[in-house]
Amino acid sequence: MSAETPAAVGQFTRRRLQFRAWRGERPFWAGLFVMLGGLPIAYFPYANLQIGHLTLAMATTAGAGSLIIGVLLVVLGVSLWFQKHVRVFAGVAAILLALVSIPVSNIGGFLIGFLLALVGGAMAVSWAPGAPPAEEPPLAGGGHGGAPEGAVADTTVPEPADGTAPAGHEDHSRAPRTPGENDLSGTIPANGANGRHSAG
Repeated sequence: MSAETPAAVGQFTRRRLQFRAWRGERPFWAGLFVMLGGLPIAYFPYANLQIGHLTLAMATTAGAGSLIIGVLLVVLGVSLWFQKHVRVFAGVAAILLALVSIPVSNIGGFLIGFLLALVGGAMAVSWAPGAPPAEEPPLAGGGHGGAPEGAVADTTVPEPADGTAPAGHEDHSRAPRTPGENDLSGTIPANGANGRHSAG
């Protein structure tokens, strides 16, 4: 089975998508920066720099303190990956350990470890889990025409500009009235109207 088979490509894509989903649910880059910051802080006090035949020891009087700070930073970075609910504590602890490493561990691992741990701790404190996107309900075509459902269609008929009434609509307010027409003042059961009046 060669490396170019479709099964291998599909498996690689699936693994990559799984890693992306795993990475998106936790402060991944914060943990990575904190871990990378712990490595130079723990390494430089125990390293020797070779310049020709000259060996320069970079050990400090607090070599054990540098090792402890470096190991703690690596542990905090791993805990940010697998225990994301302690992200604020781990971020603040990483920032404090980075500050302590300046006098203890060769200016914080020659400022490399200090800056990495400081940035990683700040990212851990500021990280917040993303809210899943809200699913929108499908649009139902139950409205009138293009109007959304529940909207009332406008049924008024506009008047023409010349002032005449539209066809089929009589304007009773402007029609001349004869005296006594639609006079409701005398509507009593005795006159045969039974209290009813005609509309229009």
